[in-house]
Amino acid sequence: MLLPGRPMPGRHGHGEQMTLDLEGRTVLITGANSGIGRATAVELARRGARVHVACRSRARAQPVLDEIATAHGPDAVSFLALDLSELASVRAGAEAYISTGEPLHVLIDNAGVAGERGLTADGFELAFGINHLGHFLFTTMLLDTLARSAPARVVVVASDAHYGARGVDFDAVRRRTSSLTGLREYGVSKLCNVLFAQELARRMPGAGVTTYALHPGVIASDIWRHLPWPVEPVVKRFMRPTEQGARTPVYCATDLGLAPATGRYYDDCAERPPSARATPELAAALWEHSEAWVAP
Repeated sequence: MLLPGRPMPGRHGHGEQMTLDLEGRTVLITGANSGIGRATAVELARRGARVHVACRSRARAQPVLDEIATAHGPDAVSFLALDLSELASVRAGAEAYISTGEPLHVLIDNAGVAGERGLTADGFELAFGINHLGHFLFTTMLLDTLARSAPARVVVVASDAHYGARGVDFDAVRRRTSSLTGLREYGVSKLCNVLFAQELARRMPGAGVTTYALHPGVIASDIWRHLPWPVEPVVKRFMRPTEQGARTPVYCATDLGLAPATGRYYDDCAERPPSARATPELAAALWEHSEAWVAP
């Protein structure tokens, strides 16, 4: 069963685009306090969704909370404390959401880091731990809620950086970032995002929960703030504004035509083949390792 749709302006010459009617629907977005996540939250709230903004700091989220509440009323937005670098915080955040008893129709795994080096609180390479493992735990804890709210969607913000990853070294992700810029590890974490979306689709057939991974475009968002100088200003010179980065996440969250195509990868609001290294075998291995690593 599909949610009611309404026509929106089409793209790429496809005529009218039928999108989910978000009135009365609930969306949760990680990292929605800034950048692509904030732009996505504002747009989905404009379309009628109740939006949960999940991030580490309420103070940092307050501007977007105020913006949405002012435009659409205080019930249109809520804050959820979530630190993806600490698995204990991820568990607490998921449990806090479940305890509200609210449905969840769209979960957007958007938060991420790039160009940072180090380890998470639980001893994982920083990009892998935040971009993949924290989201893996958060999403899998919310799967029952998503299934009860079906039809529901999981949208994973990946990157075309995943094409540069040669695979996933399951030993290296347990060590501190080794590259100078952290971009090699970022690419691996984004490959993990694509693999996670694919494997989630395979593990939930017929549950009414569809999944999509995507490249939002090369966007000048806060994710690049830790790149070393002078790399950051040079890189950002060629990037697009964050509002453009929200287009494909919003498309994957709302377009009714995507529903049968679960587990696919999207770029510029169109399906695109992922890296040849995104195999079912690697996806299954990543899931098994991740499941063991997040076990309490």
